Amino acid sequence: MQIGIIGLGRMGGNIAVRLTRHGHDVVVYDRDPETVRAVVGRAENGRAVGASSDADLVSRLTGERKIVWLMLPAGEITEAAVQTVGALLGKGDILIDGGNTFYKDDIRRAAELRQCGVEYVDVGTSGGVWGLERGYCMMFGGEKDVVEHIDPILRALAPGMGDVERTPGRDREGLDPHAEQGYLHCGPAGAGHFVKMVHNGIEYGMMQAFAEGFDVMKCKDSPLLAEDQRYSLNMADIAEVWRRGSVVSSWLLDLTAEAMAKNGELSEFSGQVKDSGEGRWTIEAAIEESVPVPVMTAALFTRFRSRSGNTYAEKVLSAMRFGFGGHVEKGN
Repeated sequence: MQIGIIGLGRMGGNIAVRLTRHGHDVVVYDRDPETVRAVVGRAENGRAVGASSDADLVSRLTGERKIVWLMLPAGEITEAAVQTVGALLGKGDILIDGGNTFYKDDIRRAAELRQCGVEYVDVGTSGGVWGLERGYCMMFGGEKDVVEHIDPILRALAPGMGDVERTPGRDREGLDPHAEQGYLHCGPAGAGHFVKMVHNGIEYGMMQAFAEGFDVMKCKDSPLLAEDQRYSLNMADIAEVWRRGSVVSSWLLDLTAEAMAKNGELSEFSGQVKDSGEGRWTIEAAIEESVPVPVMTAALFTRFRSRSGNTYAEKVLSAMRFGFGGHVEKGN
């Protein structure tokens, strides 16, 4: 298939390259011309073509149904792109938002674009900077016939079965086989980003639990304790041993162990931890539904607190965020 991709940052560029590796043709655009040239150069077998603007990108798409994937920061930037690109597309064309948009905005956009005959798909995309090789876990919302049309694109981006063992009982009726491949149609517009939003809220809680646990161990040699109760524990070694058969083994722990192996003090991190919005939205949704989410709420508030004074726990959080998403700390 042919697809246009707008936004070639940490994930957008790799999405474009991965698609060319699976035989798809891409037209790419980013406001930085050098980034466009770099992605075109990395693409497989000359399958990527650069564009100089949104309009130029749409004009270079030749299929019966033009498909454009936006991979831009959530908020005003994506909103402006939806309006601009949506006006350039025609009846039956498909506009995809693969960023971290608030799901209620998806519902509104889908309704607005449908009046012009343009179809809208929201794709919650997880995989960070590792997606090029590992593939992307995707949760998407939209009309059934539309997502079926773009299935070859989604299938190429998904990780597939890989070496993950099948879950017992997955062969029963009523379960979507696509889930085992790492991508899932969650429902109508907004459903994909809603599921991804909650995914990120859970991520906050998991990361916070690791961070606090390592902080407790790091402080076990505190002068506040009786001398015979103090231990000088090696964080890098503990992270490593937990990776080997422990109940808490996970990709987040892998990333933590890698960062600690390089520098157990994590001194390159300030511990000022950002939140990108999904944690807040998850808690707002929980309030609307009267569902208690104390762990995720506490994890979000801890990120707020981290910006006014830091502990080792915040540095662990920063190390994990850099590991999976390439998130670099910035001043507040």
